[in-house]
Amino acid sequence: MATPIPEDVRAMLSEPIFFHAATVNPDGSPQMSVIWADIDGDLIRFSTAEGRAKPRNLRRDPRIAISFTAPDDDYRNVVIHGRAVEIEQRGMDLIDHMARKYVGTERYEWSHPGQVRVDVAVEIDRITG
Repeated sequence: MATPIPEDVRAMLSEPIFFHAATVNPDGSPQMSVIWADIDGDLIRFSTAEGRAKPRNLRRDPRIAISFTAPDDDYRNVVIHGRAVEIEQRGMDLIDHMARKYVGTERYEWSHPGQVRVDVAVEIDRITG
């Protein structure tokens, strides 16, 4: 069962702030990267691309931690622990949505020819901070 998301955290997840996602490499070390993310019901969604470490790591081990600093309080760090429950190739819809949210463009303009986008949905297990 997913952890309920407090309203203040839900509001921050809706804002265009930068999130840090940590997955587990095959050797057990952490892999960390900055992501754009959004809230969808009780799931956190983000887009990545095939060939990157995040989808490869999450297919092997679905555990993920996502952290961010509250936009109105530099000393409040929120950490979300969860599991990737969807890792699917769904085209450009999600990343285009993120481009509208983060940079105000209708489309994500930084794809490379042949790049395949992967949408990830994260179910939340625990929230701290």
